[in-house]
Amino acid sequence: MAEDSDLERTEPASARRLEQAREEGQVPRSRELGAFLILLAAAGSIWMMGGWLVQRVMAMFRRGLMLDEKLVREPDQMLVRFADLSTDALLTFSPFLLALMIAALATPFLLNAFNFSPKALMPKLDRMDPIKGLQRLFSWTGVVELVKAVAKTAVVGGVAAGVIWSERYDLMALLAQPAEVALSSAGHLLSYSFLAMVAAMVLIVVIDVPFQLWHYHHKLKMTREELKQEGKEMEGDPQVKGRIRMLQREAARRRMMAAVPQADVIVTNPTHFAVALAYKSGMGAPRVLAKGTGEIARRIREIGAEHGVPLLEAPPLARALHRHVEIDQEIPGTLYAAVAEALAWVYQLSSWRQTGGQYPVPPRELQVPPELVPEVVNG
Repeated sequence: MAEDSDLERTEPASARRLEQAREEGQVPRSRELGAFLILLAAAGSIWMMGGWLVQRVMAMFRRGLMLDEKLVREPDQMLVRFADLSTDALLTFSPFLLALMIAALATPFLLNAFNFSPKALMPKLDRMDPIKGLQRLFSWTGVVELVKAVAKTAVVGGVAAGVIWSERYDLMALLAQPAEVALSSAGHLLSYSFLAMVAAMVLIVVIDVPFQLWHYHHKLKMTREELKQEGKEMEGDPQVKGRIRMLQREAARRRMMAAVPQADVIVTNPTHFAVALAYKSGMGAPRVLAKGTGEIARRIREIGAEHGVPLLEAPPLARALHRHVEIDQEIPGTLYAAVAEALAWVYQLSSWRQTGGQYPVPPRELQVPPELVPEVVNG
């Protein structure tokens, strides 16, 4: 039962799944909302500019149907007249077309679905498969679309029939009016009818938009197994991450070992801990170049011996430095005194190697605060 539940799409789509869907061009869409906004823009434009549009169109018709002597004598002027009329028509209807374009572009923004995806432009042969087309046609989604189309036709058609019936006397009166008055009255009736039918579509949009959003997110639902797999991909395979961490540790260890020859002294436990210290010109305080325990401590001592770095056996100081100072960091002020004694011995040892004389005795009782010295079982 648990395995079956893991294969059921019961989990909401993750942010990554939604982003992948957008990259593939899958975004929520509502044709009804787009059609409603375009029709609303058209109806509003006709309502506000209807009279002006009728006057402009009538003026263009008069100008186009007039033949003067110049046009009769010079037929080439007909092309010039046609170009002028075309320009006037474009300028006349440009506000109307601009309103329609803005309405069409506003639809994706209202659904947060504005998206450009090159993948969506790629041809998909499965869309041309007639069998899959029939499956989509007779699927529950197809049934919903059919019901929606019938409902839209019934609502809009019913409202249109009601408007025509309520305005039947005004429509009949148009026959007795002069042409200009009849055209103006017809324009107002057309605008009113258009707005009434567009208003009827509000009910369809209110139902369709939530349904499309629900359908979009329902289609992208994931199984529990898919969520687990995505989590692994996002976090990375544990084995791969472990391998990366191991390689990073090895690289850091190689860099640390390469810095050991530059140390002035290696403080040891004597066998369990090893810390390489350096104090050069320009440093604010002595700095830890390398540190380690066990095998790493042994390797630090070996590299130091190969390059002639002095080894100082000082267990409390070695343990304190290993615990409280990270690699490439300066030592804390509480350890200045102890490290200063160690470095003084190093300078004495360097002088002895150059001039000879009595061998400098390594310091034994370095002043290390007890609270800085961790306890160890062995070493």
